[in-house]
Amino acid sequence: MTFPWPAPGTPLSEVPTPMPVIDEDRLAANIARAQDYMTTNGLAFRPHIKTHKLASVARAQLAAGAVGINCQKLTEAEAFADAGFDDILITYNILGAARLARLRTLNEKVPRLTVCADSAETIAGYAQAFADAKPLAVMVECDTGGGRAGVQTAQAAADLAAQIAAAPGLRFAGLLTYPAAGGAEAVEAFLSEAMALLAAKGIDCPVRSNGGSPDLWKAHQVPAATEHRAGTYVYNDRAMVRAGECGPQDLAMHVLATVVSRPTPTRAVLDAGSKALTSDLLGFADFGEIEGLAGARITSLSEEHAVVDLSACTGPLPQIGQQVRVVPNHTCVVSNLFDRMVFHRDGVVTRVEPLLARGTVW
Repeated sequence: MTFPWPAPGTPLSEVPTPMPVIDEDRLAANIARAQDYMTTNGLAFRPHIKTHKLASVARAQLAAGAVGINCQKLTEAEAFADAGFDDILITYNILGAARLARLRTLNEKVPRLTVCADSAETIAGYAQAFADAKPLAVMVECDTGGGRAGVQTAQAAADLAAQIAAAPGLRFAGLLTYPAAGGAEAVEAFLSEAMALLAAKGIDCPVRSNGGSPDLWKAHQVPAATEHRAGTYVYNDRAMVRAGECGPQDLAMHVLATVVSRPTPTRAVLDAGSKALTSDLLGFADFGEIEGLAGARITSLSEEHAVVDLSACTGPLPQIGQQVRVVPNHTCVVSNLFDRMVFHRDGVVTRVEPLLARGTVW
């Protein structure tokens, strides 16, 4: 599929909307800033590519010093393996004969592929699929307060590690967690206890992988961790600004939208609905922030429309046909809603790239 429009050199004011646009300089600065922090604190950095789903951005992250990439689903990892990436961690339980067969193929292709598990059932599936194949590296996922997937205790982590180490075709690769924001103390306590239990069993734990952009700049508070995973930092979004992890000057992604209706004096309608802006609220009361339009609130999304309440605005109001820039609540979802990503510098298009891994959700 080719994307002839918008061509490099096109002003953003002439870009068709709705369209996500990426500021080249802010993107480069975000990559450099995070990598410098990790290097300074002696942590390996493994960016999560679900935020951008682009080979060019992942290569820029590796060139800056990242040790490899983090994918969330099998098909996402396949797309990046096809693009030549050779160190991939999939942070998701992989289950079922069809997926495990594809995982075997992927493991043969990728020099350094690692998966995770948080149950005996998942490990048993891996063991059966890889008993006569190239060994598969498996990490144990730990719930250190995030309340999502993961074993609940350090003892359970050590027990699963022993099951992995004893299984033919599997190799225990370490522990990983995706904690709640502000959970550094809990992560350190969990990892330290689990490492002690593993040592007592004579099991080496080479990698302890912590995660999350919301605690990116607190990664040094978990000395038991050897690496950190983060995704959103590369673009940043409204939630990251609210969390104090970045400022407005670090926002690399905006969604361009056009005012297509002004049905009342206090209402505007944009052409960016739920197919362009994520419906994730993440604790906000509205669906994104319109840059430079203080008081405006995107109160509802339908598929193709965003309804904006202008009643609290004090400055000039947008008129029909006017283009606006929306800061999404959650940038990662936006990447999976579009076929292309438009990059720019100083308001002029520099390149347009098709999404490498759009729709890779299984």
